[in-house]
Amino acid sequence: MIRAFLGLPLPPEIRGALQVQQFLLPLPRKVEPEEMHLTLVFLGDCPDAALEAAHDGFCGLNAMGFPLALQGLGLFGKERPHTVWAGVAPSAPLMQVQARAETIARRAGCPVQARKFLPHVTLGRFPVPAPADALRIERAVALGHLVAGPWEVTELVLWQSHPARKSGRYEVLARYPLAQPAPGGGAGP
Repeated sequence: MIRAFLGLPLPPEIRGALQVQQFLLPLPRKVEPEEMHLTLVFLGDCPDAALEAAHDGFCGLNAMGFPLALQGLGLFGKERPHTVWAGVAPSAPLMQVQARAETIARRAGCPVQARKFLPHVTLGRFPVPAPADALRIERAVALGHLVAGPWEVTELVLWQSHPARKSGRYEVLARYPLAQPAPGGGAGP
């Protein structure tokens, strides 16, 4: 069994903008910049054969690269916040690639959870704070303003997650380059 997920890596300039945002927020615990990514499909604890089948499917995804930008901030946890995240500007290509990748993972036999895809980049995870601290975090997120990008998404990455490690929690298992438009903006012959 391998705990894995498919996602998008972030370019250094986007990670830099997110680090600035982390600095501006009263986050009890921040995600390290090298661990920042956008998860497309969390595969869960996947049997080796299912992960291999998912890998084969991701190799055949045949998707085009696309521009993507970050926009806005949010919280997971409602009355008991535990995660602060950066949102993603609406993107039809992102939603299409995510839906196709999720279908591939399900057909391969990976235990993908049934939940609506909310594209985001996690900035901080923490235990439920005391009410006064929770209010401070909620207020900062509500007043915060984030716009970063756009950048060109050129690949998908399959990562293994090592939850017990303090650093180096994610290990790259495979990279899946996305097709790029022909020079001049055309789609080719």
